[in-house]
Amino acid sequence: MKKSDLRIVFMGTPEFAVETLRALVENEYNVVAVVTQPDKPVGRHGSVLQPSQVKQYALEHSLPVLQPEKMKDPEFVEQLRSYKANLQVVVAFRMLPEVVWAMPEFGTFNVHAALLPQYRGAAPINWAVINGETETGVTTFFLDHDIDTGRIIIKKTFPIPDDADVEYVYDGLMHLGAELCLETIEAILAADGSPVSIPQDSVLDGSAIKTAPKIFKETCEIGWTKTAKQVYDFVRGLSPVPGAWTTLVAPDGKETVLKIYKAKKTGDKCQVSGSKYQVPGVMMVKDKSLFVACSDEWLELVEVQLAGKKRMSARDFLNGMKALETYQVK
Repeated sequence: MKKSDLRIVFMGTPEFAVETLRALVENEYNVVAVVTQPDKPVGRHGSVLQPSQVKQYALEHSLPVLQPEKMKDPEFVEQLRSYKANLQVVVAFRMLPEVVWAMPEFGTFNVHAALLPQYRGAAPINWAVINGETETGVTTFFLDHDIDTGRIIIKKTFPIPDDADVEYVYDGLMHLGAELCLETIEAILAADGSPVSIPQDSVLDGSAIKTAPKIFKETCEIGWTKTAKQVYDFVRGLSPVPGAWTTLVAPDGKETVLKIYKAKKTGDKCQVSGSKYQVPGVMMVKDKSLFVACSDEWLELVEVQLAGKKRMSARDFLNGMKALETYQVK
């Protein structure tokens, strides 16, 4: 099949998916329709409906937009079928029923921000950084019955520097994903719809499969009994969104949420038994810098945000707090 004859339906919702849709449009692929989430109520009373970023881009480029509440809705399925797509491309969307993913003759492939079979799930970028990985990547794979388990088409790696936060990795994978999508479609066209693909089980090396479940507020609470390296990775794996947090406890017992956006490893061991600094969660102010004891070493806090306040440097935070050494985090 020629490129000009290929009819594509694109499915996605957030900014991460927009880059791939943009690549398809700018490379003159025939995107016949875009499927995205329904508009989301926002504002104080939820009276304003906010369209997804994918929808905004699609409308700017006069692409038909479908926003089903339920993917199995018969009316939506028939509407989708009417576009007669040869291929469906999915990026950061939701799980699809077989009646949808099996519809096109060339099937449906997903652009996933991880090196499958590792990090299947909703938050692969966050968990790769949280777990201290030095490398991640993007995988394209054909959808099947179970989430993120289909046959792998192409994988490409992406290095994670030790000082990188999730925003850096997100941006890098967003662009890499768009490139890999185009490469995957070229492979599908060259093979007349049947490119080489391999089952995920065939690339298992015996190591445990790490998952990437959805992240909730409680997921983001820092555990100071972990090592300084683990806490450091945890902070950058959630920065800037949704943000790692801890509870700041005042001498009178009053508690306030403190978000931590940036930290620095010091390599300085916490004092040994008999010192108050041995207890994980104890804070120390030294040379106008703020430190917290982890299970093994001190971790310096660099950028923080107290509940109800703006994000600021730890130094500015210290200037606004009195006797912070008498506080503790938990």
